[in-house]
Amino acid sequence: MTVNPADSPVLGALYGTNAMRAVMSETQFLQSMLDVEAALARAQARLGIVPAEAAAAITAAARAESLDLPALAAATRNTGYPVVGLVKQLSALAGPEAGRWTHWGATTQDIMDSAVVLQLRAALKLIRAELAATIQGFARMARAHAGTVMAGRTHLQHALPVTFGYKVAIWLSPLITMTERLDQLEPRALRLQFGGAAGTLASLGEQGLAVHEELARELALHPADITWHVARDGLAEIVTFCGLLCGALSKIATDVMLMMQTEVAEVNEPHVTGRGGSSTMPQKRNPISCEYILAQSRGVHALVGQMLSAMAQDLERGTGPWQTEPLVLGQTLVLTHGALAQARFLSEGLVVDPARMRQNLASTGGLIAGEQVMMGLAPVLGRGEAHHVVNRACDQAIAHGIPLAEALMQEEAVASQLDAAAVAALCEPESYLGSARAFVDRVLARL
Repeated sequence: MTVNPADSPVLGALYGTNAMRAVMSETQFLQSMLDVEAALARAQARLGIVPAEAAAAITAAARAESLDLPALAAATRNTGYPVVGLVKQLSALAGPEAGRWTHWGATTQDIMDSAVVLQLRAALKLIRAELAATIQGFARMARAHAGTVMAGRTHLQHALPVTFGYKVAIWLSPLITMTERLDQLEPRALRLQFGGAAGTLASLGEQGLAVHEELARELALHPADITWHVARDGLAEIVTFCGLLCGALSKIATDVMLMMQTEVAEVNEPHVTGRGGSSTMPQKRNPISCEYILAQSRGVHALVGQMLSAMAQDLERGTGPWQTEPLVLGQTLVLTHGALAQARFLSEGLVVDPARMRQNLASTGGLIAGEQVMMGLAPVLGRGEAHHVVNRACDQAIAHGIPLAEALMQEEAVASQLDAAAVAALCEPESYLGSARAFVDRVLARL
């Protein structure tokens, strides 16, 4: 039985991915806790704290499929955490001699936090791979359309000419930055948690830090400078990173959705037979990927606040905020990976219509060249006067449905200085792209 559609066997096809669900599943969480317990025994065996035979037996027994899940659920309901019941079962599976060495010097939160970090490491690996593919797709698109002229829009209206490659490069740049952020956050977030009851490792005496270092090596995690039982910035940074990534993807989805409108029709999502169809309107090709990028991103953005509020942990062990995190982490990673998978689909197959872009560019009869003409006339008329003249000409062009070039030639200040050919040349949008190509090249150079 599922409640959240991201975990549903049917609706889960729209939200998240099976790969991320597997990584963040409860089954994997149980196995990760067992992996931490087994690694702890091995690390302590190397330091002479635990017998080597006991470590080997604990490692052999640490398999999630061997757990009695109903019994574990009952124990969890009773204690409020799964670790007590898990350690009891692991000890029994390892045998009486080895079992008495399980969980040596650790506390519940050490095992649960370190297990979550192992899951997050695998989750970020999936994010990194999908992000890299999405970046490559948009990079190819930006390169291919660096010279494809289209109308740039501000406040949803024609502003100045740009290129589609420039637009894609604007989508692409934050995604490249997300890879840099991922590189930077991993050492801060993928840290071992091992501090014992109150974080001081007092139960291990003088060997506490040695066990911490050895366990970090065993699990290939970064050692922590101090226990982070109640300092949750590392995990919060991962969730916040997901919020930033989904924000960048939301920008792309919003643009594509607006450009897919029938009246605009400059791009379309990749076409697969039946995709985006309607039960009653056979002509429909709805922006399905964009819609699910936005839906999943909004879900992640709601979870970011929940995770940040859980940073208010009390004293040396939180009473409630820590228990909030499991409600956030799994769904955040699942929804983020789902949004990213939809963005990759766009990046690798977006259908671009340069002819429609040019048609839309010309649809205002040259009005998009308003600034271009003003700047061209400014050396002759002065900038202020040029603005007034062009503004009057634009008003006339709109009022009478004539091209801007024709309206400009009705202005004495223009006609006395320039012939019709020169005015027409001033209204050519291809000659007013500024540094658009250079910006594309700068973004692509970051790859």
